[in-house]
Amino acid sequence: MDGVPVTVACRVLKLARQPYYRWLDQPVTDAMLEEAYRANALFDAHREDPEFGYRFLADEARGAGAVVADRTAWRICRDNRWWSVFGKKRGTG
Repeated sequence: MDGVPVTVACRVLKLARQPYYRWLDQPVTDAMLEEAYRANALFDAHREDPEFGYRFLADEARGAGAVVADRTAWRICRDNRWWSVFGKKRGTG
């Protein structure tokens, strides 16, 4: 940390030192890495067939070897705004 002792920085930020050193040892967790692989598989399926929804994308990702549940696929697609090109028209009010 740019010249500031870790102890002082953690005290100012009201953080414990142990989680900081744990994060420093492994900044990308296994769960984050696994979700990135799932998102990559879903994105590849979406790029090939943008007209299908998250259930089809999840099936395609599973076919490519990714382990992903439908609900997880929905959340990843929602967070990244990967919608079907044939989505429902929304009313203007």
